[in-house]
Amino acid sequence: MNDLFASPPPALDGIHVGVGGWVYAPWRGGMFYPDGLVQRRELEYASRHLTSIEINGTYYGTQKPATYAKWRDETPDGFVFSAKAPKRITQARRLAGTGAQIEDFVGGIAELETKLGPLVWQFAHGRVLQRDDVEAFLELLPAQARGRRLRHVLEIRDPAFVDAALLAQTRRRGIATAFTDSDEYPSFADLGGDFVYARLMRSRSEHATGYPAAALQAWVRRIRAWRRGEDNPDLPHVAAPQPGDGPREVFVYFISAAKERNPAAAMALLQALAAG
Repeated sequence: MNDLFASPPPALDGIHVGVGGWVYAPWRGGMFYPDGLVQRRELEYASRHLTSIEINGTYYGTQKPATYAKWRDETPDGFVFSAKAPKRITQARRLAGTGAQIEDFVGGIAELETKLGPLVWQFAHGRVLQRDDVEAFLELLPAQARGRRLRHVLEIRDPAFVDAALLAQTRRRGIATAFTDSDEYPSFADLGGDFVYARLMRSRSEHATGYPAAALQAWVRRIRAWRRGEDNPDLPHVAAPQPGDGPREVFVYFISAAKERNPAAAMALLQALAAG
């Protein structure tokens, strides 16, 4: 079985590309995971063909610190997890009262140590947000855990809340807002903080790599611009695009849509980025 892990993804300084989760039945049997690969080794395999994974199980339920430590140890050096924060926090009636729950979540996931990337705070469609409550919530987000910096991302699905005031709130704290590349949810690529977080949701089953080659090349161009610290004015924005102010780390995930194609999309994008 060791030969299944013989082709690691290209190392790209400051750019991380992957998918959401790693447990998905259609990926088995040759779609992504090879025949004969046992389920308990799927994370090991995925982490050696992608450079990041957004953990989505954290959104639905509590994970034990030992589980995070196990995931940390199963993945190679340089691999990074991001994670969706628990919905019990982001769906709380009063966000300002979730301090203890935030502390509990962060305390556990800190077991990922150097492999912990951004934490995604997703506010579901239909949730009406209040400016003062969000302001108080952002004050609760810790800047570090166990001496390591934490990075936070907001994914806002309340269209009425997406405005210049939101950008001011997040930029004051170095928090990013997720670019969703979606027709269903607010989709805006305004920069904030020193990293970019993109959740790409347009893969299609008729393309073996989820996206046609021209679309992947367009993302190569945009990702390189983000990595240089530059904005991408061809993407939708809430405010005027910002001038570049230094390199940014970039996290890109293929999420939802034709999910069976997302690993192939991520691997194709990694190869295209490495091609120069």
